[in-house]
Amino acid sequence: MGWPVRVRSPPVLQSKLLCLSLLYLLTTLPPALYVSFTDPGRRGCIRLLPFPSPPKPLFRYPPGYGEHRHALPTPRALCSNPVAFADYKTALEEIHGLCRNTSASPTLRYQSGRRVTFAGNFSTEKRRFFFNHIDDRVAIPCGFFREFPVPEHDRLAMDKCRGVVVASAIMNDYDKVRQPRGLGAETLRTACFFLFIDDATRRVLARQGILPARGARGGGGERTAVGAWRVVTLGGRRAGDRRLPYEDPAMNGVVAKHLLHRLFPNARFSVWVDAKVQLTVDPALLVHALLVHEGVDVAVSRHPFNRHTMEEAIATARWRKCRDVDAVRAQMETYCANGLQPWSPSKLPYPSDVPDSAVIIRRHGMASDLFSCLLFNELEAFSPRDQLAFAYVRDHMSPKVSINMFEVEVFEQIAIEYRHNLKPAGGRRGKQQQGGTRMASSRDIAGSSCEGYLLKMWGESAD
Repeated sequence: MGWPVRVRSPPVLQSKLLCLSLLYLLTTLPPALYVSFTDPGRRGCIRLLPFPSPPKPLFRYPPGYGEHRHALPTPRALCSNPVAFADYKTALEEIHGLCRNTSASPTLRYQSGRRVTFAGNFSTEKRRFFFNHIDDRVAIPCGFFREFPVPEHDRLAMDKCRGVVVASAIMNDYDKVRQPRGLGAETLRTACFFLFIDDATRRVLARQGILPARGARGGGGERTAVGAWRVVTLGGRRAGDRRLPYEDPAMNGVVAKHLLHRLFPNARFSVWVDAKVQLTVDPALLVHALLVHEGVDVAVSRHPFNRHTMEEAIATARWRKCRDVDAVRAQMETYCANGLQPWSPSKLPYPSDVPDSAVIIRRHGMASDLFSCLLFNELEAFSPRDQLAFAYVRDHMSPKVSINMFEVEVFEQIAIEYRHNLKPAGGRRGKQQQGGTRMASSRDIAGSSCEGYLLKMWGESAD
């Protein structure tokens, strides 16, 4: 009678957590090394000429801060339409020439006064009324019906930005402070860099030694800088202080993201950068190549996966990108009832209905400012997911806005994208977001205002 033989896997393989960790390391380490050690100008989708850059690091972070942890892989290395950037000095001179041009051009008038919400809480019909802007004397609702509490010394500095402004925001400690890379020697002197944060983020950064605490020397009514960024702390600490307009931190970030033309009334160009993103190309080169050279009002990357608005709405509900799925459903029903159509070749030159809005480059002027105002009104009405309102506003507004929706492969080589903070130092964010999430139900589309949209998107419509 033989002895039973038992074959056991090595102890190191018995831990599921360890195996998953090793798998994650093996799949993310090669692209992370590629991003870290490859010169952006040598990759396939962008062509950069060498130029002088600042000799010293912009900021030295305390050990353990981890501003470069959790970079997302970028598997796409080639593209069909590479972007060739001009010489740095040439681009800078041309942008400065455009900024010095003070010739009169039409500007928007904005509604003022005080209403129940920051954007006015207008009905769908009232919001749509302003889509057709044929009379420059008509004032447009564009936020600021309630206060956006920027400290006075920061507001004065913002008014002095007359060229290119680069802006970002971190609300509720959702991301890290990341320094832009690839800056030219003159960029820090000629461009403005502003990072908006709330008080929750300020407290965490003070504990980590990134910023002085409020009330400490350097933390009160004087300029606070972290490397390239001038840090603007919004709101206050006590109930009697000036409050932010929204309970949702994401909506407070959206104010800075889409109303830069109002926060920086004298700037001619802006580059918005989500805090999860680190720029790797000088913003002046981005403005020149993707905006000025193309002769457009706005430049933004197309989405890497979704082309139709409904695809993005379904993904938003499926991956819990919005806490209120019913609001997303109501938003899509409203848009379908008011003429939203799936993407088709008839919408060219727009190659997609869904942007990746982590980086937005704007020429401040009538068309882009109107687009930003109309888009922001939709975001307050429904949700801060700006991809869902993008095509609805773009396709229905008049006058039209010209948009360069460049390839996602270009985006991946002008910026590095990181994951959001996995364990917020505040300790409450993840629980709050998951607790309010309601998953979508699988209802029949019959009778829905989006029935025709979905049939066209699926290629089953007789039209």
